[in-house]
Amino acid sequence: MTTSFTTDRALRFGDCDMSGTAYYPSYINLLNGVVEEYFTTIGFPWHKIMWEERWGTPTVHLTCDFSKPSFFGEVLTFGLIVRRVGRSSATFDHEISCGGQLRWTGHHVIAASNIDDHTSVPWPEAVKGELEKWVVV
Repeated sequence: MTTSFTTDRALRFGDCDMSGTAYYPSYINLLNGVVEEYFTTIGFPWHKIMWEERWGTPTVHLTCDFSKPSFFGEVLTFGLIVRRVGRSSATFDHEISCGGQLRWTGHHVIAASNIDDHTSVPWPEAVKGELEKWVVV
């Protein structure tokens, strides 16, 4: 049983402010990319589910706590843990570190949504089944 999804992201010039410190909106963009990569890993790439199946996974809740700054050129390790899978939502916890040092954490809820009318829809059974394999209580 898998317990977490982990991937690395380098902090690029455009992710940082003039002092070379990571800029929090860039953190959120990086986090979104990690979630997109996670969905690809479990077999549901966003370009396919959005354009072919007409559903997506918008964020409905996100909180972040920043413990230490990160800087241009550092490589951050993103850990994603699935905490809960509901009828149409999933809750993730994120832990972001650099060299084993915690930099920030996030608590994140996404929902399955119809792309055309922007309404909540139940997870397709195959997706829900894959998400549930990753749940850590």
